[in-house]
Amino acid sequence: MLMLLQMALYCLLFIGLVKCAVKDNGLNVLYFYPKEYIEEAHKRGIADKDATMKKGKRFMTPFLIIIFVALILIIAFWNHVTDFKTAYIQAYLFLVVMNWFDGIVLDRVWVVHSKIWRIEGMEGVPYIKSWKTVLVKRTAAMVLYLVVALVIAGIVVLIGKI
Repeated sequence: MLMLLQMALYCLLFIGLVKCAVKDNGLNVLYFYPKEYIEEAHKRGIADKDATMKKGKRFMTPFLIIIFVALILIIAFWNHVTDFKTAYIQAYLFLVVMNWFDGIVLDRVWVVHSKIWRIEGMEGVPYIKSWKTVLVKRTAAMVLYLVVALVIAGIVVLIGKI
């Protein structure tokens, strides 16, 4: 039950960081949109493609640091995990849940049903990811998270030795 609470809080942190970035306009996070959409926004003079991508890097660096530090803190300090296997399993579980939460709740629910994500001047240009795209991307990410979980588990074990 505790892990479900932790995962819910972890996903709330994730969505909170995204909400802080998007504020009240999808243009603030244009870098989240499909490549074709960004290129069309550039063609229409709504946004500069290079500036958009730089802004995305400026957001993603602290975002990833916060997300991974929070995960390490949950596993190492809240759950008191010190062995590699348990740390690895927990890290992978959290990453997979966050991954599917992002794909389903953010990409397919929030983006589809919220006006925040509709950018003025981009009417008629599709920006919602198809279910197929979400499923393929999220499945591929699960493979990547097998490696990321190794790093996180290693850090958790190192913290446990301190």
